[in-house]
Amino acid sequence: MDFSLTEEQIMFRDLFRDFAQKEVTKVAKHTDEMEEPPVALLKKAVAQGFLAATVPEDLGGAALDLLSYSLLLEEIARECMSTAITLAVHNSLVNATLVKYGNAEQQEKWLPILAENLGAFAATEPDAGSDTSRIATRAKRTGASYSLNGVKVWVSNGALAKAVLVLAQTDGGPAIFIVNPAAPGVKIGLREPTTGLRGVAINTVYFDFVELAEADRIGAEGDGLIIAQAANAHLQLALAAAALGLAEGAVALGRGFAIDRKQFGVSIATKQALGNYFADCEIEQEALRHLIEYAAWLASEGKDFAAAALKAKMFGAKVARTAANLMLQVHGGYGFSDEYAISRLYRDAKALDFLGGTPQIGRVVIAQQVFADSGLAIRP
Repeated sequence: MDFSLTEEQIMFRDLFRDFAQKEVTKVAKHTDEMEEPPVALLKKAVAQGFLAATVPEDLGGAALDLLSYSLLLEEIARECMSTAITLAVHNSLVNATLVKYGNAEQQEKWLPILAENLGAFAATEPDAGSDTSRIATRAKRTGASYSLNGVKVWVSNGALAKAVLVLAQTDGGPAIFIVNPAAPGVKIGLREPTTGLRGVAINTVYFDFVELAEADRIGAEGDGLIIAQAANAHLQLALAAAALGLAEGAVALGRGFAIDRKQFGVSIATKQALGNYFADCEIEQEALRHLIEYAAWLASEGKDFAAAALKAKMFGAKVARTAANLMLQVHGGYGFSDEYAISRLYRDAKALDFLGGTPQIGRVVIAQQVFADSGLAIRP
């Protein structure tokens, strides 16, 4: 297998890196401190086509392959994880779902809107996270229309979204609906106060008997979980790429600090104990990069990449967490101060344990794959 990037992918990577270093870096600290999305930056991302990153050209998008898309999120996450996650949720959960499962009318109506505005995906509920069988939000059919009622929590991009995909129960089973958040009966709650990812709009969204047409349903009744799982696999690959970017960003901060910081007359970068930190991070990052490349290659070959994406996401969360922790240790007491960017990366890294599914559930899924031909039932 050829692991080298194509000329086009190199061009894209350089474009993404240039945008991240020139535009994202200068607002990352402010975004975290103000605990609000970088709206002006997102408008610049629109101009670059980043809000239609993987949408096919004939549907008005940039048509990035999944490896190029991963490079985009990696470069953005090096500078600001909040911005990377905002883009990942929009592209992987919303755009990718419309491209794969939406009909021509839905694509024609919504993809132009989503090329310039964020979308959100509402699945989690107060009593239904990983256990989707407990979803209580219901779309009750009334003739040719539906009445949507329920509450969704932890909706990323919620306050900024111009379209929300909602997983709800119907008489025919779970289904996905596309909802205009400006519609009567939709209420966006306050942003959740979070430890990290303070630049992501994370909200509770209330649906109080929202009237929907049959044309607002994506796919058939009963297809909701299949569609949601496909969207989550796309997101997991995106999260793995963001994790790699955060880890690289953390190591860059640690390296710079270690070179400049002097103890006993020499740079602390010369100390073997710290050198071990950097070596361990380098090994893990290289391994993660190849997991991402493999999952993206499977996708490019039209093969099922869900299992590979899950493994990459889970390992990525560990790699990011380890890098942020070790590089905070390199900073010593300074790392505990929010004046240093490593503290922000340390807080942001923890979110990767929850986004795209918890590691506990992920391990259950992988164990089920290991024992698939044994006749044994592996359960949470």
